[in-house]
Amino acid sequence: MTAEAFDKLAVLGIGLLGSSIAHAVKAYGGAETVALWDVSEDVRTRAARVLNCEVTDTAEAAVAGADCIILCTPVGVLGEVTQQVAGTLKPGVILTDVGSVKATAARDMAAHCPDGVHLIPGHPIAGTEQSGPESGFASLFQGAWNILTPLKESDEAYSEATQRLMGFWKQLGARVETMDPVRHDRVLAITSHLPHLIAYNIVSTAYDMESVEQGEVVKFSAGGFRDFTRIAASDPVMWRDVFLNNKDAVLETLGRFSEDLAALQRAIRWGDGDTLMKEFTRARGIREAIIDAGLDTAEADFGRRHIDPSSEK
Repeated sequence: MTAEAFDKLAVLGIGLLGSSIAHAVKAYGGAETVALWDVSEDVRTRAARVLNCEVTDTAEAAVAGADCIILCTPVGVLGEVTQQVAGTLKPGVILTDVGSVKATAARDMAAHCPDGVHLIPGHPIAGTEQSGPESGFASLFQGAWNILTPLKESDEAYSEATQRLMGFWKQLGARVETMDPVRHDRVLAITSHLPHLIAYNIVSTAYDMESVEQGEVVKFSAGGFRDFTRIAASDPVMWRDVFLNNKDAVLETLGRFSEDLAALQRAIRWGDGDTLMKEFTRARGIREAIIDAGLDTAEADFGRRHIDPSSEK
């Protein structure tokens, strides 16, 4: 036995999260060795240059002998990747993922998961709008929540595997909680998925408005719009799969959002300042609660660096 949670960790998918896991293990421990693989030969080549880990040519080579395998691929191919490596998985291995949707992820992976493999879907709620192996950094998971969605409760070996996986993520600095997969998807639909959908839509709307020149949108972007463009810069493949695989929860949340938005629209049309004040005050209170929980900073203007007008030509 080593002091680390795992002897060998395999990470399949070397984007922001996959590369950050590799960096974090090197910095904080959690596994003796890390093997990486990505479906893209270009990504594998770049990863070999920037990451101090083994990068294999095949997924099977990466998972061979691994104690834990983390799938960092888009949600839409989790089942396909599980099927690809199923015959190479050793008994007792932990198979998990980092996808933002858990019910369909669990279903797709379980369909190809051999007996004796501990399937424990997971979701570290951490990330940036950047992607690719160069985007990762060791501290990404520090203080971030990681939600595990165990599929069994009474199996002693499975429970021990869950505790082992929780210990691994805690070693990387994450705060770990367990949740039912369906409940996870409903919660993330409002806290993550809908905000991204709104961001994509707002940016597209701004560029589609006939009365606004695209150059003006860029030149006179206020802070709020710039924040939306940052979110909308996220990996389109990943977010396409998120919405297609969590469509029921997203559509339910989107329906409620549309109703609330219509209420604000009526208040503006009829000059109902009391309603606007009530809703804006409530929203401000939620922002303060997020800051109090240590999930963001109260720094003025979100800590943006401003351009010195005197430096402009």
